[in-house]
Amino acid sequence: MTELSIATDDSSVKSEIFEAFSAGVDRVVAWADLLDSINVFPVADGDTGRNLVISLQPLKQSMESREELIEALLMSARGNSGNIAAQFFSAFVLIESLQDLKEIAEQGRNLAWKAVTDPKSGTMLSVFDALAEALGRHDLVANPERMEQVLDVLEGVVVDTSRQLKELATAGVVDAGALGMFIFFDGFFNILLDRKVGFRAIAHVFENLLHVDPAWGAEGDEGYCIDAVLKMGSTIAEDPFSAISRVGHEVVTMGHGDFVKVHLHAVDEAGARRQLEGVGNLVNWKSDDLKAQMAEYRLLPKNQALHIMSDAAGSITRTDAKRLGITLLESYINLGSRSYPETHMDLEKLYGEMRNGTPASTAQASVFERHQRYQQAASLHSRVLYLCVGAGYTGNYQAVMEWKTANDPEDRLVVVDTQAASGKLGLLAIATARFSLTARDPESVIQYAVEAQALVEELIFIEKLHYLAGGGRISKTGAFFGDMLHVKPVVSPAADGAKKVGVVRNKEQQINFALSKLKEALKDAQSPLIMLQYTDNRSLVENEFKGAVEKAFPGAEVFLQPLSLTTGTHCGPGAWAIAYLPRV
Repeated sequence: MTELSIATDDSSVKSEIFEAFSAGVDRVVAWADLLDSINVFPVADGDTGRNLVISLQPLKQSMESREELIEALLMSARGNSGNIAAQFFSAFVLIESLQDLKEIAEQGRNLAWKAVTDPKSGTMLSVFDALAEALGRHDLVANPERMEQVLDVLEGVVVDTSRQLKELATAGVVDAGALGMFIFFDGFFNILLDRKVGFRAIAHVFENLLHVDPAWGAEGDEGYCIDAVLKMGSTIAEDPFSAISRVGHEVVTMGHGDFVKVHLHAVDEAGARRQLEGVGNLVNWKSDDLKAQMAEYRLLPKNQALHIMSDAAGSITRTDAKRLGITLLESYINLGSRSYPETHMDLEKLYGEMRNGTPASTAQASVFERHQRYQQAASLHSRVLYLCVGAGYTGNYQAVMEWKTANDPEDRLVVVDTQAASGKLGLLAIATARFSLTARDPESVIQYAVEAQALVEELIFIEKLHYLAGGGRISKTGAFFGDMLHVKPVVSPAADGAKKVGVVRNKEQQINFALSKLKEALKDAQSPLIMLQYTDNRSLVENEFKGAVEKAFPGAEVFLQPLSLTTGTHCGPGAWAIAYLPRV
């Protein structure tokens, strides 16, 4: 491939460049957990992977124009790394041909450096510098194979970050943002140039720089990590960027039209908000508690007899996954014209928009992203147990077995078709991960999972049938009359899909039905695990249903989880579920 043809007007980008951007993002998604685990600069809050995944999603969305794409990057950008990357890509998405790569990379590099109030080498900024310089030295139009030399340069820059910043040198890791950009460009250029050599082996190339030194201790940081969007008026008396720079530290700004995207850290969240409202009209606001994030990050992963992998569609949150050391394979929620990774989707936004009539559906990760995720897990862990969503629900089992046949001669990835989904899958994965933290050998963990799989069950209570009709699972006419007659079906995940196991008409009948089924299934269980799940009805499930279950089963461990958003999208707001497992 010697030239890309991309329209110079506002039409959508052509398939080649779109596929390359998608591959770069998918590769970052696959390695996001690793990026989180080595995120010690500028603050050890363990969110670089998360922020890049959220910030770069617009690069794989179908947009009407590049103007819309740049605006989406501005609105989506999260965190220090995400905002700097978004600034770079606001220029890089303008690529029209291979001849333009150097110039466009330079434009992106310059924008990224200018966006940061106190820029530092030894971060992703150094990767952008090296990319622009290397593209100037190597003619990829005449010699596409020279991309290997470009990647060699970027690889060296990432390694050097471990020596450039004190925090990284002390912790013994490379910069998470720099590694994230290397991973992106490795995927991007692999597709763009149709490279035949495959991807760089991240775990091998950076093998001694991917684990934080256990003796390292993060310095404390109080306050909030803030992302805001301002719409500027014409009455401000001074340069808005100067005013913004005084609000906090770690400031990154990105202007586009009448809007300014702001990222900063501030001790006083309310005070920072007031100051920013004095600069422009606040149209978007997100904040994270740095102290809480850092406290969570300091909880280093415990030793496991066997690493556990499962699917995000199984009612497992990112927090659960970090705490238990579970690798999650993403699924996606399509809401209106946008698509969101399930583990990064705000449930209030999803259910609020669904109630307002916004169309919602689900999608699996691309085969490419799935394969990258399997590769990541198998390369970072000596052995992995993948508790896969049932083959009757998605193509994940087929995808992993195809990958395993071609790429796993040492049998490092053990795959179990759980024949489950939703909370049934989630509870199985959580219980197995807990067991793996105390088990002595991998085989006992596999045996535990197989035995637990035969025992775990789930009941899902649906509030409104018209959401099922929206997904094509029942007729719209049937849904209309069912809702009119207050018919509320109860379904349970089975090997070949969800099966209706009952019908109730109100909340009292729902909880009575659940208790009846639990008493039958758990009559001989000494201390079962019971997982209640909510959609937009946490208060109801927590304050009414949970108490009833605890009263009926005083010896059980009863805990609360959000229902898998994949399941929630199909079943709709108001749904809730209960998964249960006798102790194995």
